[in-house]
Amino acid sequence: MSGSGRGADTGARSARSHALAVLRIRSRALAVALLPAAVAVVLLVGGSTGHLPGAGWDLARRFLTPVAVLVLLAAAGVALVVARARPAMSPTVPVAEEAAPDLYRMVRDLADRLDVPAPSAIALTPDCDSWLEDRTHPAHGPPSAEERGDMAAGGHPVRGRTAAPVLVIGSPFLWWMRVGELRAVLAPVVAGTGPSAHPDIAAARRFVRGLDAAVAVTSAPRRGPVARGVLAGVGRVTRLLLRGCRGHAAEMERGVAAAAADRAQAVDYGPRIVAQEQVGLAYAGWDRLLTRVALPAWRMGRWPSRLNAGVVAALTELSRRDRLAEGFTSRLGERPACDLLEEPGAVDEAASLLAARLFHGGPAERGPDWSPVHWGDYPDEVVDRKWRTDAARLHRVLDALHVPPAPGGTAPPGGPTLSRVLTHLTGAPPPPAGPVPPGAAEDDAAAAVATDRSAALAARLTAELAREEAAAAGPAPQGAEPALPGDGGELPLFPLQPPRTGRDLLADHIAAMVCCAAMDTAGATPGLDWLDGPALLLGGARVPDLSPQVMTLIEDGDPSALGQWLTRQGIRPEKPVRLV
Repeated sequence: MSGSGRGADTGARSARSHALAVLRIRSRALAVALLPAAVAVVLLVGGSTGHLPGAGWDLARRFLTPVAVLVLLAAAGVALVVARARPAMSPTVPVAEEAAPDLYRMVRDLADRLDVPAPSAIALTPDCDSWLEDRTHPAHGPPSAEERGDMAAGGHPVRGRTAAPVLVIGSPFLWWMRVGELRAVLAPVVAGTGPSAHPDIAAARRFVRGLDAAVAVTSAPRRGPVARGVLAGVGRVTRLLLRGCRGHAAEMERGVAAAAADRAQAVDYGPRIVAQEQVGLAYAGWDRLLTRVALPAWRMGRWPSRLNAGVVAALTELSRRDRLAEGFTSRLGERPACDLLEEPGAVDEAASLLAARLFHGGPAERGPDWSPVHWGDYPDEVVDRKWRTDAARLHRVLDALHVPPAPGGTAPPGGPTLSRVLTHLTGAPPPPAGPVPPGAAEDDAAAAVATDRSAALAARLTAELAREEAAAAGPAPQGAEPALPGDGGELPLFPLQPPRTGRDLLADHIAAMVCCAAMDTAGATPGLDWLDGPALLLGGARVPDLSPQVMTLIEDGDPSALGQWLTRQGIRPEKPVRLV
């Protein structure tokens, strides 16, 4: 027997051993629930047959019989909650076989080579990961033909009544990886269907997932005090059982993973080492694309409809810039894995919409305030609109603070200007309340005033933005309860970034005002950088980053660096700009 075969057998034995330990815990819990009833039955039968006469046995029968009934009712309640609780399923985009026959064929061939059951179906996740997911819990309804393992026709049927799990593939892999690379990356994942088909492992997994789902149900708030009390008791029991199973369940999954990895050693081992480099690269590009390109669009009610195609552009640009990535572009001539789909564009759009829900919390369907945007329209429909919307918000806050529209209080004839913002943040400080220490410079006082004004402006911007977001979200339905992941409830499940600080918001708004002035007075245009997001283009080239100059203005009250930058770019801060 080869080393990989011995390792696979060892991992499988370990997984089965710990699965049996989980099932023994389930059996012990059932025995504890039935024990009072068994004792009560013995006492009742003994009394009726005359074998247990006397006042003591009568008292025991009167006491234990109602206790046994209560224990049985409690056990039935716990079992009902566990059985009816809906385990959380990962939100995915299902891929039917008729929509990707080549992809299904590749997975079947891979399962044949690995000598394991083929997955019951394939789905995509908008993330850089792949896994197997069991979707056969009774709460999810009866399994479909595919979930019963019909995909394995002609291959290896699923043993007994255990259905093979669903193969979930990271959508960025399909667009960035080549067919051979995707096959190599999926080999250890598909190999996991072998241990998953074992009845003991499948039963242990269903029990643990049911307990986990029951804990989530009992933790959700309820209005009635009786319901809260009942669910609290059920929650204590299920948590106790889950704690008892946790160690064995973790070891069982380690054994399954080890068995799958060892079984896949002989399949595409060399290509898999090379493909792992692409996994890391895809993750880096996907993260940059989401946080710097997609997030600005999501925040204004638009969702890029071709995120997976965008990750190819982002990674190609990364390959061009980064010397460590040299040579990656040569592989682009090979067949991309997305060619295994019949309609890559439609799948990309569905995955892009799901990504917006998972990472930002957008609606499940498009609408007037949640519409798709294509990459060609991104600069005009997202970048330009974002800058002008932020600039308009900045001037509304300045109006609320009664800041004069121009130096000296005279409003320009055409509208708001960048000079108004600069003057407010760097205006002459008020006279000091006390004597000035010898050697104190005026710029120190100006910096102190600028800091106070920046803080006040940042606080007002934060409050204004919070009001806008609350108004857009609308009032919560009365008596609504938070839904669980996988039940179609509120998302995001995985927010991309923590809330922005007031200083970050102020810097974004001032930079937006600078970009508006550049577009309206210097002929600049909005653009898209695949790795950095919104970009300002002047003469077709990206202008140098203005963030350091903006931060110097905010933190030190020193406009000289920003003023010199404006002069070099030919931007006129005294000219009015167009706002949304």
